[in-house]
Amino acid sequence: MHQQGRSENSNSAGMPTIVLSGNSCIRSSSIYAAKVSLMEEIGDNKIKDGRIAEQAKENAPPFPMKQVLLMEASWYTSPEEVAGAPSCCASDIYRLGILLFELFCPFSSSEEKCRTMSSLRHRVLPPQLLLKWSKEASFCMLLLHPEPRSRPMMSELLQSQFLNEPRDYLEEREAAMELREKIEKQELLLEFLLLMQQRKKEVADKLQATLSLLGTDIEEVTKQQVILKNRSNSCPELGKEDQTTSSLPSHDIVDNDDTTSLGSRKRCRPGVLVHNGEECCYDPDDNQKSDAHVDKRDGFLLKSSRLMKNFGKLESAYFLTRYRQLKQSTRPLMKLSPLSSDGKGSVVMTERSSINTAASRERYGENRKSGWISPFLEGLCKYLSYSKLKVKADLKQGDLLNSSNLVCSLSFDRGGDFFATAGVNKKIKVFECDAILMEDRDIHYPVVEMAGRSKFSSICWNTYIKSQIASSNFEGVVQVWDVTRSQVLMEMKEHEKRVWSIDFSSADPTLLASGSDDGSVKLWSINQGVSIGTIKTKANVCCVQFPSDSGHSLAFGSADHKIYYYDLRNSRAPLCTLVGHNKTVSNVKFLDSVNIVSASTDNTLKLWDLSQCTSRVIETPLQSFTGHTNVKNFVGLSASDGYIATGSETNEVFIYHKAFPMPALSFKFNGTDVLSGPEMDDAAQFISSVCWRSQSSTLVAANSTGNIKILEMV
Repeated sequence: MHQQGRSENSNSAGMPTIVLSGNSCIRSSSIYAAKVSLMEEIGDNKIKDGRIAEQAKENAPPFPMKQVLLMEASWYTSPEEVAGAPSCCASDIYRLGILLFELFCPFSSSEEKCRTMSSLRHRVLPPQLLLKWSKEASFCMLLLHPEPRSRPMMSELLQSQFLNEPRDYLEEREAAMELREKIEKQELLLEFLLLMQQRKKEVADKLQATLSLLGTDIEEVTKQQVILKNRSNSCPELGKEDQTTSSLPSHDIVDNDDTTSLGSRKRCRPGVLVHNGEECCYDPDDNQKSDAHVDKRDGFLLKSSRLMKNFGKLESAYFLTRYRQLKQSTRPLMKLSPLSSDGKGSVVMTERSSINTAASRERYGENRKSGWISPFLEGLCKYLSYSKLKVKADLKQGDLLNSSNLVCSLSFDRGGDFFATAGVNKKIKVFECDAILMEDRDIHYPVVEMAGRSKFSSICWNTYIKSQIASSNFEGVVQVWDVTRSQVLMEMKEHEKRVWSIDFSSADPTLLASGSDDGSVKLWSINQGVSIGTIKTKANVCCVQFPSDSGHSLAFGSADHKIYYYDLRNSRAPLCTLVGHNKTVSNVKFLDSVNIVSASTDNTLKLWDLSQCTSRVIETPLQSFTGHTNVKNFVGLSASDGYIATGSETNEVFIYHKAFPMPALSFKFNGTDVLSGPEMDDAAQFISSVCWRSQSSTLVAANSTGNIKILEMV
């Protein structure tokens, strides 16, 4: 067909048609005669040597197909034809060798093909053909012999071993490939089974370690219970009271469902136990015993639907507490020491100094072994102490002259008698808490109202001087107010941009700190009326907070997603940096001297332990609290007695306890129109500020429309 195509191309050029007939030798000779006539018409001289391609290239017309035909014709020309001898059957055998060579030796470019085919004229084969197709190369060399008589005849060619053997070889090769494929499949299955066995063994080892840990803790709690009962037996009245009121469940009460309410359990088919989404075989008799025991529904845990609904999260919190305690018990006890006179902190080893005798070492080991019980039990009891947030009072104090009543900050005074509000309406209002709780009025009037020139961003009551309130505004001005006189005592204008947060020191009531968008934290003395120190940062400062027991320490959150903890006696570098949030840190509050909670627009609250700061950086928080929504606004944050109150962009207040990552309580505000009064639901509303009342379970919360409620945990 290839040669016939060439003949057709020749016809298209005006050349006579060649009729092919007879045997193969005659056909090939006719084709060759056509090729020779084509070459005679194009060139003036007959090609006599192996450089036909170069001469054709020089004399060829601009039509590229004719050049290709000319080159291929030169490649398929036998040596005797080049010498001028007529074509014969041996010449066809030579051309068959050329065709076989092209089949087994592919080329990447036309230049490479030209070079290789020219070398083939001199019986030079490429190395890759000799290495990969040795038998085929030998057969090609036999067909391309320069002497026509040395080439095999067509009958010999058809009966040759080369053309007959590949069928058997191909069958053997296919059988070998099929066998190899089966072996590879078996190896793949074996690898999968071994990997699954390894993972299941790891799960079994972890489960065994967990069971061992639970067994140890059960023994420890049982021992503590026996000790307490022995103490109660020494007091007859206490023993009688304990026997009549104690209804705590025994340690072997089990429930398989962590999301069900009271009286519901997850049923498993006999012979299969579902654990963390995996099925494990066990004895059906054990299942009957377990069902019989779980059916005792008079236990305290089973009666608490809220606990059972969050059983899985409580379980996670338990293991988190236990593994953290185990991790701490395997390393020396480290803590940050107070700064020395030169302002440099140091890490103090307290374990060696506290354990110096055999008795004290044994006592220390026992305390460390049962050290998890008290914090976890305290957290569990406080988590279950309250069931809901109840509205004690609803302040209806909307300012009709202002279109926006967003409350940016709330603050209670030292005794919790009064609380102040401030926001974008440029007013600071002071309310008497007990009067609002006891009086049922349609409109609540503040006892004191002070107007400013700019929108207020934060307020803070002086913990020592009850009549003083500090404020900051959107223009970067820090002010100290006298509530009794309703006037400004001092005004400080050193910040260049908006001040987000302000805080009085409880240990030193004359010390005030402010954080601003200008990337600085300024320390103020109310006795001087000017700043006494500045801490510069690379990002906006969004919140500042003093610990309650120190006037030399300060923590602040920044827009660079970090919390910085400074000792103010050496403010050149932070004493510790807390890294873990993914967005701006909007608020920080101290729970105690070493624990701090932070809020961020990354939708989380995080609890940090400053005593773990041994390398000036803490990257892992103790706890991450999730459940509320906070992705764009600054919602409120307040902490008291282990409870953490925060706002949410769902117009809800959430209460967490520091021991558990899930909310303990929540309350949703209903929007109230300032003019008409009816309740409405607006998705754009959010809780903008919250504040605990000291030494109580009461807090005040405000949302973005100015709706203020006094809530109590009951």
